[in-house]
Formats: sequence, C-alpha cells, structure tokens
Amino acid sequence: MKAPEEIVLRPMISEKSNMLQEEGNQVVFRVAKDANKIEIRTAVEKLFNVKVVSVRTCRTPSRMRRVGRNVGRRPSWKKAIVRLREGDKIEFFSGV
Repeated sequence: MKAPEEIVLRPMISEKSNMLQEEGNQVVFRVAKDANKIEIRTAVEKLFNVKVVSVRTCRTPSRMRRVGRNVGRRPSWKKAIVRLREGDKIEFFSGV
C-alpha cells in the first residue's frame, strides 16, 4: 500500500472548492490516478486527523495543447471531493 503522501498530492484551491468548503464541509484534493476511494479516505484521515464521511472522485482526461506550431498533450489527472464530519475542518491558509 502507498504512503498517504503519495496518494493525496495537493489541495485544489479554486472558487468552487472554497464554496464547497464553506457550505458543505467538503475539501477538494488532487490525488494519484491509481488511488481508489478507500485509500483516499484512509490517507486523508491519517494526514489531517479528521473523520471522512464520503469520497467522490472525478477523472479529467488529457487534452491537446498547442504552443505555436508545436503540439503536445496535457496530462490526465484525478481529483477527490472529500466530505468531512460535522465539526472537523482542514485549514490550508489559517493566517491569511
């Protein structure tokens, strides 16, 4: 089994993720592509000492990217929307 740091790669900070965090007590993470929901749940609980209620995942396919006449691909990635127990919180920018 992978280490929790290899499963949860980074938090996703956007307007939608901030709205989910304020209204629904949900946090959005970018996770490893081969991680399943059970691994994501245990990794978040170990890293942040919170209780996870549910996990939803979404895979984003790779896309074509063009710079001038050079054509390449942006990599595919996976995100997880984690719902926390009432009263639990994860603060990324506590002093800002």
